[in-house]
Amino acid sequence: MSGFKVAVIGGGPGGYVTAIRLQQYGIDVAVFEKERLGGVCLNHGCIPTKSLVKVAELYSEINEAEKFGITIEKSSVNYKNVWQRKNDIVEKLVSGIEFMFKKRNIQTINEFVIKIVKTGSEYKIITDHDEFIADYVVIATGSEPKDLPLIKCDGNNILSSRDILKMEELPKKLIVIGGGVIGCEFASIYNQLGVEVEIVEFLPNLIDTEDTKISKRLAMALKKSGIKLHLKTTVENYEETKNGILLKLSNGKEIEADKVLLSVGRIPVMDIEFVNDKLAMENGFVSIDKKMRTNLKNVFAIGDVTGKLMLAHTASKQGLIVADIIHNEINKADIEIIDLDYKKIPACTFTNPEIASVGYTQKEAEEKYDDVLIGKFPFSANGKALGMGTTFGFVKVVALEESKKIIGVHIIGTQATELIAQAGILVGLNATINDVKKIVFAHPTLSEVVMEAVEDLEKFAIHKI
Repeated sequence: MSGFKVAVIGGGPGGYVTAIRLQQYGIDVAVFEKERLGGVCLNHGCIPTKSLVKVAELYSEINEAEKFGITIEKSSVNYKNVWQRKNDIVEKLVSGIEFMFKKRNIQTINEFVIKIVKTGSEYKIITDHDEFIADYVVIATGSEPKDLPLIKCDGNNILSSRDILKMEELPKKLIVIGGGVIGCEFASIYNQLGVEVEIVEFLPNLIDTEDTKISKRLAMALKKSGIKLHLKTTVENYEETKNGILLKLSNGKEIEADKVLLSVGRIPVMDIEFVNDKLAMENGFVSIDKKMRTNLKNVFAIGDVTGKLMLAHTASKQGLIVADIIHNEINKADIEIIDLDYKKIPACTFTNPEIASVGYTQKEAEEKYDDVLIGKFPFSANGKALGMGTTFGFVKVVALEESKKIIGVHIIGTQATELIAQAGILVGLNATINDVKKIVFAHPTLSEVVMEAVEDLEKFAIHKI
């Protein structure tokens, strides 16, 4: 029976990152992954969708070339080539991770973990083919798309976010059920590629977790691009037709499309049986403390399966902290272990326009604190944005009036997902307005919009009327 110091269950952005860091610390580790390394993120989520985002952006820019003085006679999308490019990018990244594992002598066990049995101070990992022993276990099993009681994905006409990436041809019309991050991203992508798109969302706003003004501005942009929105609406029934799927909505309308994307959230993947000791769970998620420890000794959990913040970079950071903890215990190291503040982790949405945020929204801040400052600056007053021809949107900053501490930044507009990095640093390091005054922002850059939004907290933005 093979044995390891640490067994990582799941090879996604949480699991594989944890394993590499543990190996860097000289700790014997193995990863159990039933598919390929990279998890949903690299294989079926973040990476393939971002390759489609680039194509959608480029095609949209080509169609607007006349605005820049460039004449293009005709353009079209060869989606089979787009699809293959997506696959090539995924293969390059995934094979790169696999190559790193091989070079670092990290064992990957391509088997499905069925049971974990506590045996004294060790854990027996039972797979569908073999048994293994480990001193520590890190659960990183991720999540999967959620169905609705009435509607379930069939992989043909009713698609999950994973199914839709397998399409080799563009549909004529796509209905997206669910106006969250994933639903809005796919709606935006296929709309830019020329597909007729409608979104059905039961909440009053798209991506309802975002700042209200950001959500409303996104709805404005998507409607302007031709996407039809059905907000505060549910699907009451559906039937298959010769053209695809007919949906009957709670607003009395009937809409039909050849493909439907069901995007109503994700649920944890946790079907491992723990023998002798019961793993504590809450609403299907694995319960953890601030150090990612479960109720079982030497068993940690990271990523989507914990339900803390279902983002790839959250899983990776959780995994790095766990690796530090195990390193301290095994190698008697003295690395400082941080408490991860999930409120200070940036979130990105790759719609057109992009959305990114970190920290408190205005509503959350006003409910929690007595005096709050709000600063706002539009891309339309920024020279770089004007030159790029992408002036839609704004940066909004939330700060505390007494301490001047910046506690939230929310962006909708061009390259928002890149600009949020500097906002993440400001919020993460508890920067104040005075701290930002010490920074010189390069000109002409989009980052000046962040600077002027901070200046607007005290009504000192130079270029705002």
